[in-house]
Amino acid sequence: MEEKIIQAVDIGTTKVAAIVAKVTENNKLEILGIGTSPSFGVIRADVANISRTVDAIKKAVSQAEAQSGIPFTKVYVGIAGSHINSLQHRAMLMRQDYNEIISQKDIDQLIEDTYKLPLPPGDMIIELLPPNYKIDNNPIINDPIGMLGNKIEANIHVITGSSIAVNNIKRCIREAGMDVEEVIMQPIASAAAVLSKEEMEQGVALVDIGGGTTDLAIFVDGVIGYTAVIPFGGEVVTEDIRQGCKILKDVAENIKITQGSTFPSENDKNIIITIPGLKGRPSKEISMEMFVEIIKARMEEILESVIHEINLSGLADDLGCGIVFTGGGSQLKYLRQLAEYMSGYDVKIGVPNEHLSKTQVQNVDNPIYSTAVGLVIKGMQNLSHEHSFNKKVENTVDNPPNVENNIGEKIKDIVDSPPKPPRNGDDEESSGIKGAGEPKGVKISSIIKKAGAKISRWIGDDQYEDFQDIKK
Repeated sequence: MEEKIIQAVDIGTTKVAAIVAKVTENNKLEILGIGTSPSFGVIRADVANISRTVDAIKKAVSQAEAQSGIPFTKVYVGIAGSHINSLQHRAMLMRQDYNEIISQKDIDQLIEDTYKLPLPPGDMIIELLPPNYKIDNNPIINDPIGMLGNKIEANIHVITGSSIAVNNIKRCIREAGMDVEEVIMQPIASAAAVLSKEEMEQGVALVDIGGGTTDLAIFVDGVIGYTAVIPFGGEVVTEDIRQGCKILKDVAENIKITQGSTFPSENDKNIIITIPGLKGRPSKEISMEMFVEIIKARMEEILESVIHEINLSGLADDLGCGIVFTGGGSQLKYLRQLAEYMSGYDVKIGVPNEHLSKTQVQNVDNPIYSTAVGLVIKGMQNLSHEHSFNKKVENTVDNPPNVENNIGEKIKDIVDSPPKPPRNGDDEESSGIKGAGEPKGVKISSIIKKAGAKISRWIGDDQYEDFQDIKK
């Protein structure tokens, strides 16, 4: 039996992680290798410098290849950033022959129609998340294939984002010598790594505190209900420490990891953190109480944003399992207690151990690897289905659908495909073309006028007048 190998690259603000795994006989994942490298070309989860990002990817991949002995060829890659948006789309398909059972072809058609949604210029659909279906007046179901029905409805969660941002990530992967298998939203990947099926059924909010962003994904009744990206994360905490304590960024990050806390204690008043001076300069002393207060203030701001998004989702009353935190920022001491106090929900820190078998690779079950592990889990889920719900991103990224493209296509369709002339014996009214008996030149003019009227009705009279002026 051929081994199923899955590879992924997580491009984050503070680090790039490369991971390779194989699917075991009991449908679990065994991690074979993992590599990390500092990320210097990414700002708040967006690629800002392609060459530096490519170098970081190569270093992380090289470590994973050396550990596993398997070369990287085709990878799943995560995406986040402030450009990410989401919406709920209600798709509907009327079937012609309702006496035949619903097949995969019908579901494919529903998905194809959803990819044609009009979007703002420059945006594209990154991911469609599996919906609940409704067949005619039947209750909501998860799998309609094999049922009878005339009308199929689906509530599809649509993830959109900047096509430029997606292209930048794809370019980085290709310049690093690999191909992109699929682009996946990072909080969706993290959720696959740390959440159980029971938690998703009961209702849970997954919060991934990364370096540049804090990502939120809410699951209710086993399906995604809401996603959001908050455009700041652990890196702003480090920056606050650097500015407040007047120390180097690397030093601020190190003491945040080793001694950081989100809740001050009585003993902090008497504790002093000593930082060695540079090049013969005297050491610097920092009050632990001030240090913790800096962290607490920023983490409260992040948590307030998370709670605001949960309330905005309309699903705040459905979170039976509360909130699960993961990512590097979730390791701050007393974060769970602070989040419970501010939100009123049960809170736990999630580690990426769902779907994982025993492995020789150490420290994989660390929240900092939640997205990377989740990417290979999503890859395993795709392999287990003959049909993936999502198209591959590369099929749409080079020409993302947007409003302008759709206008152009409709104008082209009208002009290139004028109404057909009437058959012998048909009158003018039934043919749809006035002046059917007129000379050829008059008929063509009539066709163009009719096409122009359709264009005017579709894009508006003002825009059509501009179009006419340009044509002249």
